[in-house]
Amino acid sequence: MGIHKEGYLIILIAFIALGIISPVTGLIPMPLWLHYVVWGLLVLMFVWIVRFFRSPKRLVVPDESLVLSPADGKIVAIEEVAEPEFFQGKRRQISVFMSPNNVHVNWAPVSGSVCYMKYHPGKYLVAWHPKSSVENERTTIVIENARGTQVLVRQIAGAMARRIVCYAREGNNIRQGDEIGFIKFGSRVDVFLPLDAVVKVSLNQKVSGKLTVLAEM
Repeated sequence: MGIHKEGYLIILIAFIALGIISPVTGLIPMPLWLHYVVWGLLVLMFVWIVRFFRSPKRLVVPDESLVLSPADGKIVAIEEVAEPEFFQGKRRQISVFMSPNNVHVNWAPVSGSVCYMKYHPGKYLVAWHPKSSVENERTTIVIENARGTQVLVRQIAGAMARRIVCYAREGNNIRQGDEIGFIKFGSRVDVFLPLDAVVKVSLNQKVSGKLTVLAEM
């Protein structure tokens, strides 16, 4: 388990702030026990920030027939929907909601070439809101595998998340399990699959990125 590079600056700032705020609170007149409570809360907050940016090491053996979860979290949607941005037709959507306590690294669910990538500024509705997929700040990535099957992955910012980081670029070749991005502080990832994909997860199931099989194609 390591610390993700997206957290280096934030952790440094939090550490400096902790070093400044802790002695300052000691100058405020209050009972000694209350000082300990405040210091304890500050330390817990710092530990939580460090934990948020954890980056687990997980091994993947690429399999073209499987679609792996792109994120840690909980399945909040499995449905047939019209995807208007790229496919402009019906697809099978599987959505993974990441709480602030989940790992927030995003991984490629399949291997292939990135044939489409676009960032969309937008709103910050709660990530489980039905319209968050088309109205929130988001990044759309489409990966085409060796068989010509296209899988769309959409990173969606939530009410707390205000910054989506995407590493995928059009023309890049990526392997199943490669990092494709990071979303800060609570969010969601949607995966759009062909209608004949066989779903292997259920609603409210907890999933692990790079490990849980979402579907077979």
